[in-house]
Amino acid sequence: MGNGMPSSPEEVLRKWWGYESFRPVQRDIIDSILAGRDTLALMPTGGGKSITYQVPALMLEGLCIVVTPLIALMKDQVDQLRRRGIAAVAVHSGMDSRRIDIALDNCTYGDVKLLYIAPERLATDAFRVRLRRMNISLIAVDEAHCISQWGYDFRPSYLRIAEIREYAPEAPVLALTASATKLVAEDIMRHLKFQRPHILRTSFARPNLSYVVRNVDDKQQHMLHILQNVAGSGIIYMRTREGCEQLAEKLQQEGISANFYHAGLPSVERSLRQDDWREGRTRIMVATNAFGMGIDKADVRFVIHYSMCDSLEAYYQEAGRAGRDGQRSYAVLLVDNKDAERIERLFDAEYPPIADIKRIYELVCNYLQIAIGDGEGATLQFNIYDFCFATHLSHTKVVNALKILEYNNLVTLLDEQDNPAKLMFCCSRDSLYKLNAGGNDMDSMLYAILRLYNGVFTHFRTIDELHIATAANLSPERVHELLKMLWNMHIIRYIPASHSPMIHFNSERLPTNDVFIAPETYHQRQKLATERFKSMLRYATATEECRSKVIEEYFGSEDAQPCGVCDVCRAKRTSKINYEDIDNQILSLVANESLSVKDIVKRFSINSAIVVQRIDNLFHEGEISVTDGGKLKIIE
Repeated sequence: MGNGMPSSPEEVLRKWWGYESFRPVQRDIIDSILAGRDTLALMPTGGGKSITYQVPALMLEGLCIVVTPLIALMKDQVDQLRRRGIAAVAVHSGMDSRRIDIALDNCTYGDVKLLYIAPERLATDAFRVRLRRMNISLIAVDEAHCISQWGYDFRPSYLRIAEIREYAPEAPVLALTASATKLVAEDIMRHLKFQRPHILRTSFARPNLSYVVRNVDDKQQHMLHILQNVAGSGIIYMRTREGCEQLAEKLQQEGISANFYHAGLPSVERSLRQDDWREGRTRIMVATNAFGMGIDKADVRFVIHYSMCDSLEAYYQEAGRAGRDGQRSYAVLLVDNKDAERIERLFDAEYPPIADIKRIYELVCNYLQIAIGDGEGATLQFNIYDFCFATHLSHTKVVNALKILEYNNLVTLLDEQDNPAKLMFCCSRDSLYKLNAGGNDMDSMLYAILRLYNGVFTHFRTIDELHIATAANLSPERVHELLKMLWNMHIIRYIPASHSPMIHFNSERLPTNDVFIAPETYHQRQKLATERFKSMLRYATATEECRSKVIEEYFGSEDAQPCGVCDVCRAKRTSKINYEDIDNQILSLVANESLSVKDIVKRFSINSAIVVQRIDNLFHEGEISVTDGGKLKIIE
C-alpha cells in the first residue's frame, strides 16, 4: 500500500500488538473487510473479535466507527489502544455535551482512527452534523444480535445503524456476535443492508471448557464444594441483586475471598471491584449478568450459574468467560426441581397484559410531566423505584412494560449510569444582575456558567461542576452549595449529578388509546422466548447428548462432535469400563511384585480416580492389605 500505510495485516499485528500470527478465521475476516465486503462474523466469547476491526482500521484511510452498547468495553478498549499509541475515542451517554463535542470534532478534523459510540448516540444532532464530514473507512457493529428483534437481547436503538451507510456508501460493515441462530443471522444482514449475504464463523466448540450440570437439593453446599476443590478465580452468576449480596457475604463468612457486582452499584465502585477481581485481589465475583461483557481476564477457571438462564445464547456468552487462556476450566450449572417453574413465572411477568402496558405508559408520562403531543427527543431522569412506590406497581412489571414500549420505538430506558448535572435558568438575564445572594462567590460562579454554556436560558444544558469550579476559582463543594441555593430560590431548574436510569422519548406522547403494540413485539417474541427456553432446558436435562454438541447444534453447526470432557461424555466413558477386569489386573500386578498405589496407577491409561477407587474397594473387601512400607499385597 502507498501513503506509508502498512503492507499486510501481519505487519500491523506485529507492530501494534506484538503477535506473529492470527487466530483461525481472524485473517479471513480481515481479508474480507479489506476487499470491501460486508461481513457477519460469528465468533465465540473470547475469540479475539476486536482485532478483526482494529487491524483493518489501521490499514485503511479514514475513521472506523465501532458501535457497541457496552460503556465498560468502550473505556477499556480505548485505554488499551491509547497505551499502544493508537488514536481512539469513545462517545456515550455518561459524558457531558462539551466532552462529546470535543471527541466528535477530533474524529472529524483530527487523526482519530477508531470512534467507539453507543447506539443511542447515533440519532443525536451532535453526531449527525459531524457525520457528513467524517471520512469513514469501516463500520463495525459489536454485539450485532441486538439489532434483531428475534434475538435474545434486542435493542431498538441498533436499528439506526444502517442510516450511517447513507453517509458512507463505500465503507464495508463488519457485524460481530458470539451468539446468533440462523434466523437472527439473516435478520442482522437484512437490517444492516448487506449488499449480499456473507457469513464467516469459527467453531463454537471450546475443547478446554468442561460443561457440567448438577441437579442438587442444596445449591449452596455444592457450590462451596466446587470452590474448595477447584483452584483459581471464578464468577458465580445469580439472577437478583439481593441474591448476589447475600451469597457474597456467605462466602466471606466461609473465609473465601469474594465480592458482589450488579448495576445498582455506582460506576466507580463497580470499576474498583472489577479491577480487584481482574488483578487477583478478589478470587470470586458473585454477579448478575451486568458483569462480564468486555472483561478481558484469561485465567478464569470456572463459571458457576447459581440460577438457570432463560436462553442458551445467554448461557453460552456467560459460561464462555471461563478458560480463555486455553487451560482446563469448568462451566457449572446448578439446577433444582423448581428452576423451570421460576423461569416460566418470569416469562409470565415479562409480557404484562397490553392494557397494563398502555396504562404504565400513561402513568410514566404523567410522572415525568410530559403532555400529550410533547416530549419527542427529551431525555429525563427517571427514578423507577420512586415511580413504583407512587403508583403501587411492581418493579418487574414496570421494567418489562417499558421494554415492550421500547420495542415499539416509543421510549428508551437507558441503563443506570452516572448522569451529569443539568441546569436551566428560569429567569431573565437582567434578573440575575439584581440577585443579591451568595456574595462574590455567587457572582464568580454565574459568570463562569454564562461564559462556559450557551442556551441555558432556553433549555436544559449538561454542566460539569468541576469545570465551573475551576473557572470560578471555587471548590466543587461550594459550587454545588450555590447551585442548590439558586434552585431553592427558583432561579434555576437544577438536576444534580446522579446515578440513576434515564428515559428517552423517541416520539411525542400519544393519547393512551392511540398507543399501538405491534404483534411481532409481543406475541411473536413471547413465542420465541419460550422456544429459546426449551433449548436451555434440553441442555440442562440432557443425559445422553454431549452438552457441547447441544450448544454447537443450536448455533447451526452441522458437524458437531462429542467433546469428551463434559459430564455426559465422562459418564459414558466411565460406564463402559469393566470394573471386574480392573480388579483382576490390580490383583495380578500385586501378586507378581510389591507396588505402591502410585505405582499401580501408572500402569493404567484410564482415569486415576477410578483405579484408586477400585484399590480402595479391594482393600475393604479383604482382597489386599498395605504393608508397613506402604506397599500393597494380596491377603492369602
